[in-house]
Amino acid sequence: MDISGISVNTQNSIRIDCGKIIYVDPLDIRQESHDADYIFITHDHYDHFSLEDINKVLKRETQFVVPQKMDIRVRKNTPVGRNLAVIAGQNYETDDLTFETVAAYNLIKPFHRKSDGWVGYILNIDDTRVYIAGDTDATREAKNVKCDIAMVPIGGTYTMNYKEAAALINKIAPKYAIPTHYGSIVGDKQDGERFKQLVDEKINVVLKL
Repeated sequence: MDISGISVNTQNSIRIDCGKIIYVDPLDIRQESHDADYIFITHDHYDHFSLEDINKVLKRETQFVVPQKMDIRVRKNTPVGRNLAVIAGQNYETDDLTFETVAAYNLIKPFHRKSDGWVGYILNIDDTRVYIAGDTDATREAKNVKCDIAMVPIGGTYTMNYKEAAALINKIAPKYAIPTHYGSIVGDKQDGERFKQLVDEKINVVLKL
């Protein structure tokens, strides 16, 4: 797929235009587009599950993909009945998309526990594997990811910092790396450049925040 079809709004708010429109954790959406074919949610923190922003991109046909623990909450708070509840470490298929789930959690910090069941996603788009890590540290599961494009948090505090994220990227060696989750609520705006300097030259770092 063409990486130009990926945009990062803020935090982990991602939009992918690949013939269908995919949003992940929509946040700080400024215009009502109502164009979402899919909305993927990684976990229930306010900067990842914002009903105000979801309603700006939602349409009647939107398919939600959410962690299993969020399924009832999403059904109660959105008018769309097309929900797919997922758990970590599984493969899924819809009518026009296949994807995998990857556990997303902190190793020591208490903010995202493994038992919470939060997830990242590997989307299979046009023979390209796109990993959207969500809020996570450099876990065993993250280190085992195989992907072409990796979108990883670098802001620290609630996730890995830019040094830890760069080490993860160097290990899994995608073709492209896009840092997320920095420069607003957490992380310095220069963390993207610091991350880029630590990533192996053979990996293309694209700054979209």
